[in-house]
Amino acid sequence: MHRTPALPTGFHRLAWSNLVAQSAEQIALAAAPIVAVLALGVGEGETGLLQMALTAPFVLFAIPAGLLADRMPRRLLMASAEALRALALLTIVLAFASGMLTLPLLAALGFTAVCGTVVFSVAAPALVPSLVAPAHLATANARIELARTVAFAAGPALGGMLVGWIGGVPAFGCAAVLSLIAALCLAGLGEPVRAPAPSRHPLADLSEGAAFVLRHPLLRPVFVTQFIFNTAHFLLLAVFVPYAVHRLGLAAGGIGTVLSMFGVGMVCGALLATRVLRLLPFGTVIGLGPVTGFAAALVMALTTIVPSPLLAALSFFLLGAGPILWVISTTTLRQSVTPAGLLGRVSAINILSYGARPLGSLLGAIIGGRYGADACLYVAAAIFGLQALVILTSPAIAIPQQPAPQPA
Repeated sequence: MHRTPALPTGFHRLAWSNLVAQSAEQIALAAAPIVAVLALGVGEGETGLLQMALTAPFVLFAIPAGLLADRMPRRLLMASAEALRALALLTIVLAFASGMLTLPLLAALGFTAVCGTVVFSVAAPALVPSLVAPAHLATANARIELARTVAFAAGPALGGMLVGWIGGVPAFGCAAVLSLIAALCLAGLGEPVRAPAPSRHPLADLSEGAAFVLRHPLLRPVFVTQFIFNTAHFLLLAVFVPYAVHRLGLAAGGIGTVLSMFGVGMVCGALLATRVLRLLPFGTVIGLGPVTGFAAALVMALTTIVPSPLLAALSFFLLGAGPILWVISTTTLRQSVTPAGLLGRVSAINILSYGARPLGSLLGAIIGGRYGADACLYVAAAIFGLQALVILTSPAIAIPQQPAPQPA
């Protein structure tokens, strides 16, 4: 009988910090549009601009965060990022209390807070290999992703409840406290000392990281697959709510229930990840996520013929369960094949695949506006099929087991 390996205390500090930090992020993201609408009286167009401000840092600052993560202690960088987020969120509370909060100020402070999220998201995967043995990387990544998925699934609901109980602005205060706790969790974490990086121009460092990913026979198809997946996923999300109302006949509560199945699927996938990785070849697990995503898209496209909310719920469940196995397995792959001195930059380049999300949303607006939601679902299924094809024709799926770690 296999037992889950014991992970070191330092990793547990990182895992708790990650859970608290992710919860702070989700609560703040839930509170921001509510405060904008109810306290500042803004309309839909302005909330769209607010949402853009809250997502832009992932594209703008992932690379700088990766450069920093390879040049300074990652624990210190992550703690500083959480302190920055806490400061930004507390400033929102103070600005509201003094009657100075405006939409531009809320957007600017929210943008600053999300910069902290980006830094934490880039540095955490780069820190894990220095805390656990190579054989335990998959288990450690599963723990990290389980914390993230729990926060992702429960955070918006918790944020909504906090806004209802104590108001939107105090909810920002709660998120700020959680960010400070996340920073404190890192205080006792003993990060191994790394050799100082050579002094070079940042562009040279960036070129080295990008070249490593784009030339690597395993990491290149993983990046391309993830970029295509994000495009298709956000194309689907862009049209789902009006489609659910007009075609599936769902009210607000029903839409929320269907969408929540995505989080349920993520939690189930994260809980089963270690066992799946033990039972199946490593490359097969990498292929499961894209294939499951394609299956989910086909199920959603089927609702254009059989307009069933149950099919839509199944689609979102599959979209959560399969791709979380992808995240865990490809993060482990990335940590295994990347030299320690490049991990921050390679992690940052991986996050750049999130830049496909606005592209998918734009495609949804164009295709949906001209041809309707049905066409969007068919195109999304085709794009999901493309990302499955990319990974299935790559050498990544032929890996029998987790690769041996690279030297520093």
